[in-house]
Amino acid sequence: METPDHATENPAEASAATGIAAQDWATAAADPQYRAAVVDLLGALAYGELAAFERLAEDAKLAPTLGDKAELAKMAAAEFHHFEQLNQRLTAVDEDPTAAMEPFAKALDDFHRQTAPSDWLEGLVKAYVGDSIASDFYREVAARLDTDTRSLVLSVLDDTGHGNFAVEKVRAAIEADPRLGGRLALWARRLMGEALSQAQRVVADRDALSTMLVGGVADGFDLAEVGRMFSRITEAHTKRMAALGLAA
Repeated sequence: METPDHATENPAEASAATGIAAQDWATAAADPQYRAAVVDLLGALAYGELAAFERLAEDAKLAPTLGDKAELAKMAAAEFHHFEQLNQRLTAVDEDPTAAMEPFAKALDDFHRQTAPSDWLEGLVKAYVGDSIASDFYREVAARLDTDTRSLVLSVLDDTGHGNFAVEKVRAAIEADPRLGGRLALWARRLMGEALSQAQRVVADRDALSTMLVGGVADGFDLAEVGRMFSRITEAHTKRMAALGLAA
């Protein structure tokens, strides 16, 4: 996953860490509810990275040139490395990675099935828009996590290069054929709606995660802040649409 421009502005990141955000994993995990929330978060992230690897490998088949195919293969490998990091962390804290991922598999699989791209350009827009929305969400949550978990989460959100690659290819295609802009803009708007709905469903189904977001576990979130968080994610999406040369 990646957030190429790190577009969200998170107030918590600008201030000194307090509470759980200032603790290490060993200290914070003494709270069983916090531990459960983090295991859920890492499980969701791990399955997301595994799905991203599979999708990029599949999208490579649609690539118009050998060079494009090689670029996507390299990005897929980076996503799999992120998956391995999360897998290793779950094992290190005595959690079964498969069990941690399982609750999120159906929702993510449904999302990818409902938003299967019809061509190469739609696949690029999906990776850039859809993955970046997820990365923004996880980056917001990471600001409230313990220091060890936060470091891991931010490392797996590092840009694999897909963002700049997608922008370059999509903008070039629209410049060559401006009629593509309308179709791809509609597609990106659909992705935005589906991605936010999917994120909200996942959180609502997991008590520990939902408690974390509204302030019962990690520091700083309340219902009003959740609303502001989604506003920041929406603003970042608008900026990415502009980078693609599309109307939000």
